[in-house]
Amino acid sequence: MNDKRVALVTGANQGVGFQVAKELVAQGLTVVIGARNLERGQAAAKAIGPGASALQLDVTDRTSIAEAARRIRTEFGRLNLLIQNAGIFSTRMASLGLSLQEYGPLSLPSNVSLDEVRAVWETNVFGVLAVYQAMLPLLREAPTANIVNVTSAMGSLTMNLSPESPYHLMFGPSYSASKTALNAMTLAMMVELENTPIKVRLASPGFTRTALTGYQGFESVEEGAREVVRVALLGPNDPTGTFTSWENQAIPW
Repeated sequence: MNDKRVALVTGANQGVGFQVAKELVAQGLTVVIGARNLERGQAAAKAIGPGASALQLDVTDRTSIAEAARRIRTEFGRLNLLIQNAGIFSTRMASLGLSLQEYGPLSLPSNVSLDEVRAVWETNVFGVLAVYQAMLPLLREAPTANIVNVTSAMGSLTMNLSPESPYHLMFGPSYSASKTALNAMTLAMMVELENTPIKVRLASPGFTRTALTGYQGFESVEEGAREVVRVALLGPNDPTGTFTSWENQAIPW
């Protein structure tokens, strides 16, 4: 284990995050599964098998984040790969039993719940920045390191300006705008680290059937995980500062 690269995947107890963790273990990495609920994280690690372990990590809780960083340092001594996968689409869609189509009219700029917008941004934007700040010292200590922030084409301003975009009518202040903000946060990280051995990239799983989408979507979790895993395993001489979907298809910012 001492020779293996160590990866942290946030929100990895289910969905795309779980599949990414599973595939990284199969590639020989030691993977730490970050989960808000430790028992679910442990169950996910057990399902994956040797090479996976779990820790409690709530990206909206600074104490939880700090403790996760401390444990990674104590137990592994380093971090080579950070995959920021944790995210939420809505705080109300599932509880109201709504489909994406039914939820859409409740998420317009004119009527969206400000409390929901804040909650979604707290996870999808501020949580990503908080985890980055906590884990960066560990990443700096690795000879080379990768950061992959999991985003969505729904956050592409260029794409969604066009009425031809499949997400044009779904663009709103909550999830879509949070991914736009995440992309901006990622650009700031790219600029900060552009002269270091740490590579930063954005990857979109596409419209995947997971709990986040109410199990609606065009792709399986296996298909959704492909680009995240591909980008995560890129080497130090591969392109950095990219925003892509499978397979290496550039998404406009």
